[in-house]
Amino acid sequence: MSPGFLYAFAGAALFALGLHAAFFRPPFLRRLIGVNVMGSGVFLVLVAAARRAPAGPPDPVPHAMVLTGLVVSVSATALALALRARLRKPGGPTDAAGG
Repeated sequence: MSPGFLYAFAGAALFALGLHAAFFRPPFLRRLIGVNVMGSGVFLVLVAAARRAPAGPPDPVPHAMVLTGLVVSVSATALALALRARLRKPGGPTDAAGG
């Protein structure tokens, strides 16, 4: 087995694991972690697909896409956590006693 195939298989396994967590785990934090694990699986598959030839250099475009995706993923996670904290704060939009 080639290393590229192992990376792609590990990425597919991470994606499946994250998909299961995102759909079947009720707490918000577990769902958010599941979405992040899915993203990590996609990044791993993209890095595995970057190899052009066994002896040649890898393609830099998928690597740049992975770096950009990591930044977007961290930003989206921070936004989701901030929105969740804001909604759970007493007196927030979900507070029945608040105005």
